[in-house]
Amino acid sequence: MQSMDDIYQQYAGTVYRFLLSRTRDEDLAEELTQETFYQALRSIDRFDGSCKITTWLCAIAKNQLSEWRRKHPQEMELTQVPEWELSGGSAETDVLKSMERIELLRKLHVCPEPGREILYLRIFGNLSFKEIGEIMGKTENWARVTYYRSKEKLRKDMMKDE
Repeated sequence: MQSMDDIYQQYAGTVYRFLLSRTRDEDLAEELTQETFYQALRSIDRFDGSCKITTWLCAIAKNQLSEWRRKHPQEMELTQVPEWELSGGSAETDVLKSMERIELLRKLHVCPEPGREILYLRIFGNLSFKEIGEIMGKTENWARVTYYRSKEKLRKDMMKDE
């Protein structure tokens, strides 16, 4: 078994991206990532190797997020998503891109599961289809097909509203 330091170095980014895709809050994702690894360290003796370590860590992260949400029942506003770097341009272009991003997030918010979670993990978590499949307990191909179908439905919904 790897040392916890090695596990942290190797998987902290994956756990952080997983949490960021669910929270859309960089500070909260970082805080929950740290708590995830703290809990993993406390329960390392219960890891039996029956699943991949990323699956185990993301399950802990999911539990930490659920616990955080129970303690903080207020919902995040849709507009509280982190501001990503925009590629130069005028103020008008920046506002239009921001509006498109907010509209995209609104549409994503009402997508049915599991498509919504896969879209979040892929778009905002920047996870591979293999990683998404592992987290969801499915195959890489399932993640890829579900992502494609959900993306196409989302695209059609966006075009319909134009």
